[in-house]
Amino acid sequence: MRISQSVKALFGRGIEKKSITLTDPLAEEILGSMPTISGPTITPATAIRVPAVYAAVTLITKSARSLPVKAFQNTEQGKRTADDHPAYELVHGFANDFTSSGELREQLSADAIFHDHGYAAVGRNSIGEPVEFIRLDPLSITTKVDDSTGEPFYVQRLANGRERIYRFQDVLRVSAPLGISPIKVGKEAIGLASVLERHAAQLFAGGARPSLVFENDNVTPEGERGATVLKRLKAAYAAWKGNGGPMFLDGGWKAVMHAFTSTDSQFLENRRFQTEEIARIFRIPPTMLFDLTRGTWSNAEEMFRAFLVTTLRSWLDEWQDAYARVLLSPEDRAAGYYVEFVIEDILTADLATRATTYQQFRAMGAMTANEVRAGLNLPRMDGGDVLASPFTTPAPAMTPAASNDNSTANKDAA
Repeated sequence: MRISQSVKALFGRGIEKKSITLTDPLAEEILGSMPTISGPTITPATAIRVPAVYAAVTLITKSARSLPVKAFQNTEQGKRTADDHPAYELVHGFANDFTSSGELREQLSADAIFHDHGYAAVGRNSIGEPVEFIRLDPLSITTKVDDSTGEPFYVQRLANGRERIYRFQDVLRVSAPLGISPIKVGKEAIGLASVLERHAAQLFAGGARPSLVFENDNVTPEGERGATVLKRLKAAYAAWKGNGGPMFLDGGWKAVMHAFTSTDSQFLENRRFQTEEIARIFRIPPTMLFDLTRGTWSNAEEMFRAFLVTTLRSWLDEWQDAYARVLLSPEDRAAGYYVEFVIEDILTADLATRATTYQQFRAMGAMTANEVRAGLNLPRMDGGDVLASPFTTPAPAMTPAASNDNSTANKDAA
């Protein structure tokens, strides 16, 4: 197997060099480090540790991986599965010998979420047919535009300091909405959620109690005597914190407990709001991040439908366009070939709903019995390709010719 490369001189005029200093704001994005006003520096590694971000990222990437993708063709006889086209195996089976097509979609979708875009090089055989996808590190890729043609091309920075040039037809590129990483757009919301997470850990590490201040109107003795007094105070505080019993102080000492601040008292509301804010960043219904404040388990189907329309549809469209751009030639597209996700499973949340849906399609003559069985992962059966409603069409009667043949056979048998 090999990855076909374009000749560097072909796009030589479109390449420009630019130096970026460490104080340049662009350097933050290149290095993957984004400081926030709330304090923490957000990187892909720190962002994914926020539970709401982890839930959102895995929801999108796992959905892109699990939904089946197929190559189809529109013909005069209707839509058919184009399993004889080279694109079919790459989108429905394996992207290469060690990566399934679903796994590649998961990887590139995650790259787009964290780094704006996900890239994979297209390997072709001797006659130019696509045979594999190889993921590329998104931090090593720069998009350029050829000055003479306006076509984009990609420059990969190699470990040895050299560069490799790819034509746009030879790179599968998947972009986040508007080409901007949700992590970069929502770095402040994610940073605040991280601060709240750390505050909760520190609060419960202290027994979920406000801090104490020890006061004394008398002058604290110095030297060894003063050290002994402080040692007794620490021991009393440790005993109070450990077992929750009373604290006994002598020598005029008083323990003053600081009250919770307004932020502390509204801690749960603040954390819930940050979950909703992160849901807005990823355009995911909060119920899909298991914030069931306003959701119920009875509306699961509508929840999946909202997720498909508001969140997943844009990602699926991006993947379909990316596949078509590198796997289908202009002649293929003119012949009616296209790539499409099969989304019926996500629209039918439970078996009862799917059974009702299939029953309605069979009753209206829109599906055959074998198509229903294929949707249920059941084997085909003889006579299951008849496109007729089993509820209104009687069983086929024996034709006269068949009756005569049977009579003749009975006479012969006698």
